[in-house]
Amino acid sequence: MRFITFGRKNQQRIGLMGPQDQIIDVAETTRRYLRGGNPPYLASMQAFIEAGSKALQAAKKAEKYVAGKNVEEQKKLARADALLKSSQAKLLSPIPWPRKNVVMLGINYREHVDEGARARALDIKYPEWPVFFTKPATSVIGHMGKVVHHKVTDKLDWEIELAVVMGKKGRDIPKDKAYDYVFGYTVCLDMTARELQRQHGQWFKGKSLDTFCPLGPWIVHKSALPDPQQVRLICRVNGEVMQDGNTRDMIFDIPTIIESLSSGLTLEPGDIISTGTPSGVGFARVPPVYLKPGDKVEGEVEGIGILQVEIVEP
Repeated sequence: MRFITFGRKNQQRIGLMGPQDQIIDVAETTRRYLRGGNPPYLASMQAFIEAGSKALQAAKKAEKYVAGKNVEEQKKLARADALLKSSQAKLLSPIPWPRKNVVMLGINYREHVDEGARARALDIKYPEWPVFFTKPATSVIGHMGKVVHHKVTDKLDWEIELAVVMGKKGRDIPKDKAYDYVFGYTVCLDMTARELQRQHGQWFKGKSLDTFCPLGPWIVHKSALPDPQQVRLICRVNGEVMQDGNTRDMIFDIPTIIESLSSGLTLEPGDIISTGTPSGVGFARVPPVYLKPGDKVEGEVEGIGILQVEIVEP
């Protein structure tokens, strides 16, 4: 299942992306046709994830109900706002306003470490422990969103990443139990102002400007991506492939990341962890390549989909 947050008639709704890119409004279908009332866990993606299995069951029932209808019956659902075309709504970030900062992984692919060291004439050194930093909620945007080319940077760069969405609360989570705490996965574009990253001697400022954390276009449930350590990641700029990697090349895999991050630190439903980027970023190219207003960036993760954004003037 592909879980979305979409905007329609000045409201944020949660839904399922169905066949032919139809959107199933889970709350409306539940209320009108499944006698489910208005459960609070269908009010937002955060509440949906927190509700666990009962929310998943409601989504499955809504999906099954719509799938069982013929064309004419589906037209009736559309007139009742329970089913709509993707063109009738705006996809937002799956969690439009994360409750906590988005956790990011730095230098988690060997070839990315290599290219960065070569570009800055440094010795190649791989991390011994996962390297964490964060992005604030103000940096989050969704599919077809606008990434602002802020005046403070002339070196705006791209990074494609697989992001993990947590589904259960936990602390000191062992690696062999890590996937039990995962809800699903989405695509992240880690946008970066490279000179700010260097000037401040850390990553938070240069990677946390407004609109610098595109997420989406949806969350796929973990059951739809049974082996997240064997998926391809591609980043395109104006249609040209810039990054082409695979999650199998991570230095620290997802269970290791979750175990390390949760050591003494509580993770909660809806927490987002983005797992690092492969090689092919702009600053490491010869000569370096940076984004400019008008550029279109696509991040694609196998088994999830394509997240697209446009670079715009402030």
